[in-house]
Amino acid sequence: MNAPTGKSTGNAGNEPTGVSSGNGPHASATHVLEARGLVKTFGHVIGLADVDLVLHPGEVLGIIGDNGAGKSTLIKCLSGALQPDRGELLLEGKPVSFKSPLDAKLAGIETVYQTLAVSPALDIASNMYLGREVRAKGPLGTVCRKLDKRGMRTRAKEQMTKLGISTLQDMNQRVETLSGGQRQAVAVARAAAFGSKVVILDEPTAALGVRESNQVLDLIRQLRRQDLPVILISHNMPHVFDVADRVHIQRLGHCAGVVSPKTTTPEEAVAIMTGAKRLAGEPAEPAV
Repeated sequence: MNAPTGKSTGNAGNEPTGVSSGNGPHASATHVLEARGLVKTFGHVIGLADVDLVLHPGEVLGIIGDNGAGKSTLIKCLSGALQPDRGELLLEGKPVSFKSPLDAKLAGIETVYQTLAVSPALDIASNMYLGREVRAKGPLGTVCRKLDKRGMRTRAKEQMTKLGISTLQDMNQRVETLSGGQRQAVAVARAAAFGSKVVILDEPTAALGVRESNQVLDLIRQLRRQDLPVILISHNMPHVFDVADRVHIQRLGHCAGVVSPKTTTPEEAVAIMTGAKRLAGEPAEPAV
């Protein structure tokens, strides 16, 4: 099967239905992150079919879709874990090409995957600076490669306080002793500390209880208050509609549209996601 060439024309996936192009207080002439015509195939399987995506400054963009809709493929292309076959990425209006997740990190895009990638045996501060350890000043740091553990603990605590995370006080506490929600908080705090441009959260409330999920949602709101744009991928529709400014809907590798939680109900979004409802201009069947 050839790579898809047809493009969904109904809304182009970037402005919410029923919302003006200004799109609220965070709208800007320059998008923080933009994907244009992304195509990714895996043999005969279509992962992405000409997908567009726009992330505005200081907003939370939700991404929803059924299994196999292309959500994971999309965020992997945005975070450098995969390279698209066609299309382009723009960061703050400038074309970028990520050959690896490290490239994306260096550009200011941090991703928190569902697996979290925390080290349970290490303490909170060590996890915050995992792979970015700070050396002590002077010969001890340059020659003996001694780490500035006190400084890392201090800055880790400052980051926790900045995000309003009050349940984590001791930066020496091992991550293996933390609850699921607290571990998620450590991963999100690390992403916020180093994600200067964008934070991508993949199913951050999966397998969490109600109280822990609410704590994570509060963290997302706090990131928005700090004007740090967030891409939130989740199967939990109430959570997405609770915190997102716009919702990007994936279906069969295509963007089926972008809607506003203010004008669209979760039930309507599910109908679009499953194909029971189509936005104006969307093709009856995905073009391949």
